[in-house]
Amino acid sequence: MLVQEFLENSADRLPNKPAIICGKKRITYADINAAANQMARALRDAGVAYGDRVAILMDNSIEAVIAIWAILKADAVFLVINPTTKKRKILYILDNCRVSALMVQDTKWQQSKISTDEAPSLKAVIVSGENRQTADDENPLIASWQDVKEKQSTDQLPTQAIDIDLAALIYTSGTTGNPKGVMLTHHNIVSASTSITEYLENVEDDIVLSVLPLSFDYGLYQILMAAQFGGTVVLERNYLFPQAIIDTLKREHVTGFPIVPTIMSILLKMNELNDDGLASLRYISSTAAALPANHIVAFQERFPNVAIYSMYGLTECKRVSYLPPDQIRLRPDSVGRGMPNEQVYLVDENGEEIKEHGVIGELVIRGANVSRGYWEMPEETARILKPGKFPGEQVLYSGDLFKRDEEGYLYFVSRKDDIIKSRGEKVSPREVESVLYELEDVTEAAVIGVADELLGQAIKAFVALVEGSKLTEKELLAHCAKHLESFMIPKLVEIRASLPRTSSGKIEKKGLK
Repeated sequence: MLVQEFLENSADRLPNKPAIICGKKRITYADINAAANQMARALRDAGVAYGDRVAILMDNSIEAVIAIWAILKADAVFLVINPTTKKRKILYILDNCRVSALMVQDTKWQQSKISTDEAPSLKAVIVSGENRQTADDENPLIASWQDVKEKQSTDQLPTQAIDIDLAALIYTSGTTGNPKGVMLTHHNIVSASTSITEYLENVEDDIVLSVLPLSFDYGLYQILMAAQFGGTVVLERNYLFPQAIIDTLKREHVTGFPIVPTIMSILLKMNELNDDGLASLRYISSTAAALPANHIVAFQERFPNVAIYSMYGLTECKRVSYLPPDQIRLRPDSVGRGMPNEQVYLVDENGEEIKEHGVIGELVIRGANVSRGYWEMPEETARILKPGKFPGEQVLYSGDLFKRDEEGYLYFVSRKDDIIKSRGEKVSPREVESVLYELEDVTEAAVIGVADELLGQAIKAFVALVEGSKLTEKELLAHCAKHLESFMIPKLVEIRASLPRTSSGKIEKKGLK
């Protein structure tokens, strides 16, 4: 099966149903499919060939969604670039995978106008926006979205692609400073989407609010999964206006709300977040980091009938595990067990499987959702994709350390390279952060290691507090001393108004370092 068949099947079955709601704009499955067919033909006419890469540089919008489907329908590979990305990194990505076409929002084009000399692989730039005037009328490679769309038929193109072909590249942070392109096939995406929608029990009546950027796989998959089950996505640009989020949840009768822990922290500060007007909300899902236990309790007190799915994933395989909602109170620190159609296990430093519970090891993932690795980076790919248990297979070494309880539930310990080595002991930042989150006044916490001549690394904690809190550094340290072993107690504590975040809402520890 090809990913675009999600859209095509829903357009056949539910032609008049809203597929995307974005602000005051709504578009049905039939209309989005027709528009994607037109833009696919425009890409083909512009010289985009089977397997070419096409980049999207847009805010969350209906046009961005159409662009994704159009690229797939043109037998090409899509990559969504975060709209806040600076020109230097945009050029690196375009050059790295030799992008054939760029579909860009007019405001983003004005901010990062790229010459054909800077990106010689470009065959076309299609600029969307209210103004039909392109950024450079003298350049024949640049065209208006609306102009090229109106010239095309809405008939579907014949396809050549098969499910082992690449469907997407998702660029993620690289150890060398340059981003790495994670290669996802149609089969990878279909497998992951099918497993996730199965355990979330999604149905076509679901209305999902997505406030995460489409460049982040968690945000991207809301579009893909909803098309698979015939649901509706309410697309917002970001999560920085919590009152607007709450208003949208109520106005659109949202049933599913994917978040990261930072978003829950922001919303829990809002008195307006209450059961009034949110009777439709069926579930929230969270990934990127485990939800703090006190946030889970606070949310369930306000919404006892809303299911909470705590999850763990990697861009390299999309999703790994989920904790069933009936387990969230019993083991709030767990990220669950492997999702459907996937196997997970732990290995020691020698690659031997760990059978005992409670022993820390690296998590390994086996399944059809495992990506092909990194675009034209064989050494980096070999670091994460290694021979598995059975002849001829490759499995994904996550780079993350976990432990497992006697029932097989997983508990995140740390990234392998985030473990703090202090006083000759290994310290998990996550364990220290969990203790800090036990304090009601702590809304955000991040723990890192900093160079120390005596200790090797000293533990430093950064925390953000609720507005008006009088909690002091001394009180924070006293709380840690009460609940942690001596070598795990932070040497340094810094209280900040807020902690730096990535565009997807994760706390950015690199920014703290």
